[in-house]
Amino acid sequence: MRIAQVSPLFESVPPKLYGGTERIVSYLTEELVKEGHEVTLFATGDSKTKARLVAPWCCALRLQEDCKDELVHHFKMLEMVMREAANFDIIHYHIDYIHYPLSKRMNIPNVTTLHGRLDMKDLIPLYEEFRQMPVVSISDSQRSPLPENNWVATVYHGLPKNLYTFSEKEGQYLAFLGRISPEKRVDRAIEVAIKANIPLKIAAKIDKTDSEYFQQKIKPMLEHPLIEFIGEIGENEKSAFLGNAIALLFLIDWPEPFGLVMIESMACGTPVIAWKNGSVPEVIDAGSSGFIVESMDQAVEAVNNIDTISRSLVRKTFENRFSTERMAKDYIKVYDFLIQEKVANNINSFVSNY
Repeated sequence: MRIAQVSPLFESVPPKLYGGTERIVSYLTEELVKEGHEVTLFATGDSKTKARLVAPWCCALRLQEDCKDELVHHFKMLEMVMREAANFDIIHYHIDYIHYPLSKRMNIPNVTTLHGRLDMKDLIPLYEEFRQMPVVSISDSQRSPLPENNWVATVYHGLPKNLYTFSEKEGQYLAFLGRISPEKRVDRAIEVAIKANIPLKIAAKIDKTDSEYFQQKIKPMLEHPLIEFIGEIGENEKSAFLGNAIALLFLIDWPEPFGLVMIESMACGTPVIAWKNGSVPEVIDAGSSGFIVESMDQAVEAVNNIDTISRSLVRKTFENRFSTERMAKDYIKVYDFLIQEKVANNINSFVSNY
């Protein structure tokens, strides 16, 4: 199958540091190549892939301080995709809705994985206009704000089975990994660690938009002796960081579309203590891969009972549910369905016009 993968340009594929969407694009692309498909990846020039790389820009936009208009580079990429569109059996977009006016007018099968939150009222009129565009959700809960979309599947994220090292031995600290922002609730993680009297290590990125929140709300909390702020870490550091933890604290306060860090932790055998919100009940098997909580008291209790969770069972759950092999197979089913649907529609259109 000839497949185009169209990635955001904010990060390289895979990203050097933080970047969930670009990492999933990378894992999917490499697995599709491994399975023998002819894949073209539209991404930044500093991306690393075994697919054919088409680069509209040299490097990750997030790392370019002089980049003032990120849309410019994405529109250039769309033109490059359109020039080659006839060479593909299907085009898989990961750039939200910006291609819709073009894709709507083309006869090439396409699909868009929506990687972000959808609970924004501005999206309602957009999807009323583009309701026919086929989209994939990364959890069933992600669909709830826009149930009338043309949802063709839910495909959970996957990671390579050999990406992280399984650690059977319980660690010495609690872990927070991700991004410092109000909805990620690192403040909850800090409070739980202090109440449980267990050290907490925080490996997190701070976006410019969240710097004031960090300075005013979070930085004063870091003065407690149990709390250690590490900062943003790279992919090669995650295995040790997560594998040496007692548990990952994922005490979010927003409708998380998926939560990649949860399956990263599971891949290391480290159980997850997660707030019941968004995709959490779909990703975490309560009692097997972690605990789902709805209050701070429940979170502290979960920390105290974390030794009842088998780390080998956590790892097994990851392997069974969240591998790249499973993810790629799910997407191939989506591609086959949309290609056959397009063929059928073209035949029906020809017959009706004959």
